[in-house]
Amino acid sequence: MQKTVIASATLLSTLLAAPLAAADLTLYSGRGESMVDPIIAQFERNTGINVNVRYGDTAQLAVLLQEEGERSPADLYWGQDAGAMGAISQAGLLAELPDDIYEGLPSIYTSETGNWVAASGRARVFAYSPERVSEDEYPDSVFDLTDERYEGRVGWAPTNGSFQSFITAMRVEHGDERTLEWLEDMRDNGAVTFRNNTTQVQGIADGEIDFGLVNNYYLPRFLATDEDFPVEQAFFAEGDIGNLVNVAGIAVLESSDNKEEAMEFVRFLLSPAAQQYFTGNVYEYPVTRDVIQNPELEDFDRLLEVSPQIDLDELEDLEGTLNLLRDAELL
Repeated sequence: MQKTVIASATLLSTLLAAPLAAADLTLYSGRGESMVDPIIAQFERNTGINVNVRYGDTAQLAVLLQEEGERSPADLYWGQDAGAMGAISQAGLLAELPDDIYEGLPSIYTSETGNWVAASGRARVFAYSPERVSEDEYPDSVFDLTDERYEGRVGWAPTNGSFQSFITAMRVEHGDERTLEWLEDMRDNGAVTFRNNTTQVQGIADGEIDFGLVNNYYLPRFLATDEDFPVEQAFFAEGDIGNLVNVAGIAVLESSDNKEEAMEFVRFLLSPAAQQYFTGNVYEYPVTRDVIQNPELEDFDRLLEVSPQIDLDELEDLEGTLNLLRDAELL
């Protein structure tokens, strides 16, 4: 009997001393697998925490989370744009993040609700042909592109998600009436419709258009394979809505049973190693200065100078933007 008691005590001591198995995390990711799988794998190696990822369209995953509510198996949501993050936030599905997560981050990368944070940034720019565009033709504002000297020379992609987020930001900053007027004036000025950002940049190189309204990271991808690719890009004047910095945001679900491990994932995405990956490999802007500058991008401080100050949580009204695009006969 005494041996049994001693054996039981020894087993209990062993169990108490042994580390608990790390909890698995479930991540709903609106970011593409090829883009983020390497950084997720690095987190798993560093922590021993397994991450089960459900990839999908950012907006569709946001709708799914709202349908699942407290029953959702998700611990984390990684959205492609601020609008989706704002929608989930307004639905009351996100946990509050610790204050230290926001320390040192510029306001363009933080949520005023305090329950999600940017993991990386994507700036809107105008791409152009240096062969066919003179410096005095650089537009100061995205609103300048309705001028007759840009007639038939500008590309855009009204069905593209990043463009629609930009239009939502224009509505927030300038109102629906002014935004609709711009859309109609651009249409009437012969703006050329493309499927997405990539085809716009290629369209400039091919001579189809002279300007394109795109995200900053498409041109560097072309230059990575062809350093002589005949396209350049620039910002509009400081504070112009055409320089919108949209973000990929990360959040922890309030319903998660693994909040501690989920918060560890959030902190990892803000770490120097992850931030270096986003700017060096994906050509997005880091949210901190603790990285080596990517020479293909404007520097961190320059980005802060030119970006408009927008409450990212207000970009959730995608349906209102789609209605406006329909009113302008662009969808």
